[in-house]
Amino acid sequence: MSSETFEIIELANGDVALRRAGHKEDPLVSIHFSAESLQFLRKHKIAVARAMLEAGIEAVQNLDDLEAGYFEEEDELMPANHTIH
Repeated sequence: MSSETFEIIELANGDVALRRAGHKEDPLVSIHFSAESLQFLRKHKIAVARAMLEAGIEAVQNLDDLEAGYFEEEDELMPANHTIH
């Protein structure tokens, strides 16, 4: 990933999002927590979202290390709620 700067923001609907610093366009990624998980997380919502985003960025940086065939072929459509773990 480039050395571009990103920021973690809280959207008006309460979701946490990652966007390019100083840009107002749609975020690159957003995280929505259910009401149940928000009750559990309480004031730690941003810290948990930050850890999730950092893990995602690290995974992207390490894509070359993943086994070939880990991701399905691009021309195959994946169901909307496909479990990949």
